[in-house]
Amino acid sequence: MNLGAPISLSDEQRDELQRRVRSQTIDVRAARRARIVLLAAQGWGNREIARELGVGRVQVGRWRDRFAQGGLAAIEADRPRSGRKPRIDAAEIVRLTTQSTPAGATHWSTRKLAAALGISDTTVLKVWHANGLKPHRVESFKVSRDPQFAEKLEDIVGLYLAPPEHALVLCCDEKSQVQALDRTQPGLPLKKGRAATMTHDYKRHGTTTLFAALNTLDGSVIARCEQRHRHREWLDFLRQIDRETPKQKTLHLVCDNYATHKHPKVKQWLAQHPRFQVHFTPTSASWLNMVERFFRDLTTERLRRGVFRSVPELTAAIKEYIAVHNQDPKPFVWTAKAQDILQKVIRANRKLGSKKNEALH
Repeated sequence: MNLGAPISLSDEQRDELQRRVRSQTIDVRAARRARIVLLAAQGWGNREIARELGVGRVQVGRWRDRFAQGGLAAIEADRPRSGRKPRIDAAEIVRLTTQSTPAGATHWSTRKLAAALGISDTTVLKVWHANGLKPHRVESFKVSRDPQFAEKLEDIVGLYLAPPEHALVLCCDEKSQVQALDRTQPGLPLKKGRAATMTHDYKRHGTTTLFAALNTLDGSVIARCEQRHRHREWLDFLRQIDRETPKQKTLHLVCDNYATHKHPKVKQWLAQHPRFQVHFTPTSASWLNMVERFFRDLTTERLRRGVFRSVPELTAAIKEYIAVHNQDPKPFVWTAKAQDILQKVIRANRKLGSKKNEALH
């Protein structure tokens, strides 16, 4: 009878093996290996153990020999197996996703790429997730080409990070063509297990233009709605700012390069009111104006899902939103440094320049 390698157990090893045999949570295969070693330590042969446990003699001999050579650590788990080699590596999936496009389309889907490579779409999806790839999404951008970009950037960011004493910094702009949209059918309200619904089509009932000035110190907003956004309406808004701010404060206005803001009559009025100092953002850099963040919140929280049957109803909703906002305003804190922004813009312009040269050649 084949007895196999002799097994001798210390008290600690015996206690641990018995614990594994009695355990209700341990893996069945781990408990079986512990019983093989315990029986072998009692002098049982491999065939006896195999018959007792209902397993093959070769399996008994394997785990008996492993324990004799390496102790408890040798029977913790199976040794690594080679398995089937992958048919394609992740680097190739990433390369095709980022450097090629399918025939007749602008970007890959998991199924199209999987079909092209002869693998499962789940494999493609796993690689995309691991590498942060989302070919179905695209983000818009616009890099400023303003020759005075650096000077304007430092000027405005300097106002945000270190505002002058005895002065207010107001971010001003218009949100034009705000539409009063009414849905063609009533929507269903939000309920458990179902989102609120609204029809995709709508009726137009006119537009309004919102003029707004965001106080960077406390986040409060001065605003008015007008039917048009010519220099006349802009002057009316400047007069409103003049009335609603402390007279002893210098006012630094951050504005974009819209022609209305540079109209001769506007310049004339500003010359007559020296406490107004206007700082223009670089071209194609409206993101430097913090009032845009307020416009975003207004759109997402009040306008996008609103139903307005007339322009007065839309205007009343905007005024209500601003009134609620001003009851407990929160400033938008600017943290980015001008030098960091400038370096990003320089890198973007370099990349765009290289892409342009590649296209020409």
